[in-house]
Amino acid sequence: MASKQKSDVKVLKGQEAENKVLEYVRRMNRPYGAVDVAANLKGAVPKAATQKILVALAEKGELVQKNYGKTTFFVANQAKIDTLSPEKISALEEECKRLDEENKAIALQIKAATTELSKIKNLPSDSELDEQLASLKDAIAKRTALLQPLRSGAPPISAEEIARIDADWLKWREEWIRRKKTFNSFWQLATDALPPQDATILSEDLGIEYDTPEHATLEKSHLCIDTKKNPLKRKR
Repeated sequence: MASKQKSDVKVLKGQEAENKVLEYVRRMNRPYGAVDVAANLKGAVPKAATQKILVALAEKGELVQKNYGKTTFFVANQAKIDTLSPEKISALEEECKRLDEENKAIALQIKAATTELSKIKNLPSDSELDEQLASLKDAIAKRTALLQPLRSGAPPISAEEIARIDADWLKWREEWIRRKKTFNSFWQLATDALPPQDATILSEDLGIEYDTPEHATLEKSHLCIDTKKNPLKRKR
């Protein structure tokens, strides 16, 4: 049979025991019987002593004693429990309001900081910035190389060169117009009896390439509208 373990709880007596019982009942602030108080104090005050102390405290007005059938309950005298003065309550309410306003201000700061953090996270990283800077430097170097001849004073195109280019433009422009008319005439004869769908299939089989939207735009530009004028002539 296992030996009984000795309790390490110090047993209180006299005024020390009375203070312990009163402190507990006031702290819990609810009705208790002597058995419950002794059990909750875990042997610090024996049950018999607890009953006597509770009765003595009730006689002193520290506790209120109430009987419910055969059971007696003790509760702290509410009139002797320390309460806050109206001034103290008012001061605490003001303090509560102040803290509440501070909390709201902090919440706004946190929200703003979160938004700013989100923006920062969307910014390029250091490595991405390095790549963009390298690409930009490369582009600048290429542009600089293209501009270098102009910086070194490269001679402008002569009047004779401009006249030659203009003559070549007019020559090949007229040749293109002539060939386009010839093609359209022959193609009209070849596909006149064909349905549009068959004509389309035939052009694809023959690998015929029609004018692109860029060609149509060029045809409407001043270069093609008035071929009698020099398209390269500088405005004065």
